Amino acid sequence: QVQLVESGGDLVQPGGSLRLSCVVSGVTINRYRMDWVRQRPGKGLEWVSSINGIAGTTTYADSVKGRFTISRDSARNTVYLQMNNLKPEDTALYYCEKGVSRGQGTQVTVSS
Repeated sequence: QVQLVESGGDLVQPGGSLRLSCVVSGVTINRYRMDWVRQRPGKGLEWVSSINGIAGTTTYADSVKGRFTISRDSARNTVYLQMNNLKPEDTALYYCEKGVSRGQGTQVTVSS
């Protein structure tokens, strides 16, 4: 059974940075695609970024390209999302996903 536990969300000022973590158990992350998705207030789920299995190739939504970086640590079985130059529109509940499995989310609020 896959379990995903996100952390790292916080209140941050515009222009600030955060690093989200997703500790995964039940699967070896470097064999599967892992995703970050988010849900902004009053909106549906929005795909943010992916890191693919063996090759580790990364993709990003246009709204975060150049500001966010997805990475993984195979030894810790953890996926990260480094978020720089945060904007108020990045305010959302951020989730880590593997297939149909999703964690409980971590709240990111960008406000002055």
